[in-house]
Parts: sequence; structure tokens; C-alpha cells
Amino acid sequence: MTDTTDTAPGGVAVTRRRSVRDTNDAEGGARDGDRPAGRRRTRPPRSWRHAPLRRITPWLFLAAPLALLITFTYVPVASMISYSFTDWDGVSPDRENVGFDNYVQIFTRPELFRVFFVSGYYLAASVVQIAVALYFAVILSSNLRFRNFFKGILFFPYLINGVAIGFVFLYFFQDGGTLDSVLAWFGVGNDHPWLGDPTSANISLAGVSVWRFTGLNFVLFLGAIQSIPGELYEAAELDGAGRWKQFRHIIAPGIKPVISLSVILAISGSLSVFEIPYIMTGGATGTQTFVIQTIKLAFQFNKTGLASAAAVVLLLIILLITWIQRRLVPDDKVDLV
Repeated sequence: MTDTTDTAPGGVAVTRRRSVRDTNDAEGGARDGDRPAGRRRTRPPRSWRHAPLRRITPWLFLAAPLALLITFTYVPVASMISYSFTDWDGVSPDRENVGFDNYVQIFTRPELFRVFFVSGYYLAASVVQIAVALYFAVILSSNLRFRNFFKGILFFPYLINGVAIGFVFLYFFQDGGTLDSVLAWFGVGNDHPWLGDPTSANISLAGVSVWRFTGLNFVLFLGAIQSIPGELYEAAELDGAGRWKQFRHIIAPGIKPVISLSVILAISGSLSVFEIPYIMTGGATGTQTFVIQTIKLAFQFNKTGLASAAAVVLLLIILLITWIQRRLVPDDKVDLV
């Protein structure tokens, strides 16, 4: 309630009480009087964000990628696992269920499991590859002249097709080829065939892998190093820290997640090498890898069930190694500031 004082005729003051409702009605009437006749106050239109379509919009965008992922990844993996328990030749409509017999053959037949030792050459080459890539990433992250030119040189081999690289180095390592010609210029004679002996052939093929994939690790390391704040380097220089101490206390902890990723890629890549040894030697002279053996089992010997079991074993080994690596070297966030 509100009190209002009016002056009546004769100078007598009269006090009237008006309710809040009457006051609001009067004010509302005054405001309504400002609007054109026949129009009422309406609520603002609801935004599309408040509509039910907003809830299903993310799923509409995810529908196509999820369909492709399920169709071309998870369904083939499930089919491969089901084939690994059969004695299927890949052509016949009949599939005989043999249980775990294919897995028993893989672990009991030495000629099937021996190919894993070939991966040791590529695993050792991966260590060299990561070290070389990290070295050049640290060097080229500084203000060095022509650094962009050297970055291009290092990354260019990764852009070349693997089949083309295989044919190029096939002529490079052949008898009397490019490598022998270059060695002859320096007076070094070599009668040993580079791809004719298991040891030298695997070392040569692993060296080609180092040349090809160093650029990938280099780009990963370089991007991680450049993401470290520059103020940390300035503070370290003011404290008298040299390049080695900067690398040990700033760069190495700052790029630890990328190093962990590179190790996982190196291990999985060394176990699944295929292109270069298949093109250059076809798996001969002791260079047959696990993937080449699996391809031959499936398409040359028509043992699709055994090949599927081998692929499942390879997948489980990679997952196990990745899990062990993540447990031993957890991906903890490093706060350098």
C-alpha cells in the first residue's frame, strides 16, 4: 500500500491509499498506451539452441565418421578374429572351426615365429632414427641460417611413396650399383653383395627405413620444442645454463609426451614393416617380416585362417607393448613454469 496526499477544495489535505496493484496497473496502462493499438507484448523468439535439434546436432555430425570407422575398422577386425578360429582358405564358402589350433601353430612352429627376430633390426634402427631426429630438431629449433631449407631436406623423404623408395634403393644396393660406384671413387672395393646376405640385407633395409621415417619424428619433435615458452630459455641463459643443461632440464621434460608417442610408433612400426623389404627382396635372404609372412600365408598358400591368427597375435603384441610402455613411462603433465 502507498499513501498519496491530495488537496481538496478549501485547502483541506486528503490522504488516499493506493495499492501496489493499482500503481502497477496505472503504470502498465501508461506503458501500454505508448504501444500501437491492437498489439500485445510477445516473448522474444526462442533461439535454435533451445530447440530439440540442438541435442541431436552433434550426433548428426558424428554419424558419417562413426559409420566409416565401424564399417572399415571394427567390422573387419571382428571378422578377422572369427576367421582365426577356422581353417578357411579364403575362397571356399565352407569354414571348418578348428578352435585355437592356428594360435598353437604360430607359437610352436619355429619358421612362423622366427620372423619376429627380423624386427629387431628395425627396432634398433628406430632408436637411431629417434636420436637423429631429436638431434636435428634441437639444432634447427634455434636461429640457424637456412634452417627452413634443412627442415625441408629432412622431411622430404617421408613424402615419397614407399614403393618408389624401394625401387630407388634396390638399384642403390645392387651389385655394381650406386653405392659400389661411390665407394669406388674413394678407392674402397667391395665384392660383398649388400642384399645377398641376411645380416647385411637386414641392416641395409633398416637403414632405408631410418632415411625415410626420420622426417616424421623430426617434425613431431620440432613442433613440441617450439611450443615451449621462450622465456624459459632466456632465464636459463641468464643463470648460465649451456645447451646441454637446457636440453636436459627444459627440452626433454617439455617434449616427454611426444617422445613417448614416438617410441610407441617405433615399436609398432618395427613389428609391422612391409613395403620396403617386400619391394626390395620379397622376403628372401632372411628378410621376411611378420607382415610379409602373413600376406603369403593368406594369398600364396591360401591359409586365411592361419594368417588371421597371425594378424591377431601381432595386434595383441603391439597392444601389450604399448600398455607396458604407458605403465613404465606414464604421460604426466609437466609444468615447466
